[in-house]
Amino acid sequence: MGKVSVNEIKQLREITGLGVMECKKALSESDGDMEKAKKLLKKKGMKIAEKKSSRVTREGVIDSYIHYNSKLGAMIEVNCETDFVSKNENFLKLVHDIAMHVAAANPLYIDRNKISEEIINEKKKSFFLEAIEDGKPKDIAEKIAEQKMEEFFNNNCILEQNFIKNEEITVKELINEAIARMGENIEINRFARFAFGKD
Repeated sequence: MGKVSVNEIKQLREITGLGVMECKKALSESDGDMEKAKKLLKKKGMKIAEKKSSRVTREGVIDSYIHYNSKLGAMIEVNCETDFVSKNENFLKLVHDIAMHVAAANPLYIDRNKISEEIINEKKKSFFLEAIEDGKPKDIAEKIAEQKMEEFFNNNCILEQNFIKNEEITVKELINEAIARMGENIEINRFARFAFGKD
């Protein structure tokens, strides 16, 4: 374990929002390598989020984001476990950032598990038929359809999209980091996006 400076800890704290001791430990374990430390903390956040994922989220807030030109906006409901966290400044900022993300990235679903089997089968079939029309053999067409389905999920499920304010992480990873910081399960419950003149 290497010795780490106060500035390095401060820098990692600013990036991750995690506590001094956690940042110090991650930097020590990674011999002061900032990228390795970030990966360690991300992994830790995922483990914490996994443990808390079954906990009931009965509190939370509804927030909105309206773009500066008033032609685009979004509303979102994000849930947490306690009233205490629902009033926390960091939680409210997270919810607002996700509302802004909805307005900018136009997701259609929360995650792939919330998409009906009918829609998934229709999409897969259309990708498969496209590949067949392009002259691909059946087995290759199947693989192409699978790849295109992954792209479809990544582009249309909010939890799988790259977060608009930091393309290096997904919205799911952003929420995992918040779960690790706040110690509570956090879930997106629903959202709606509005674009002027469009149904």
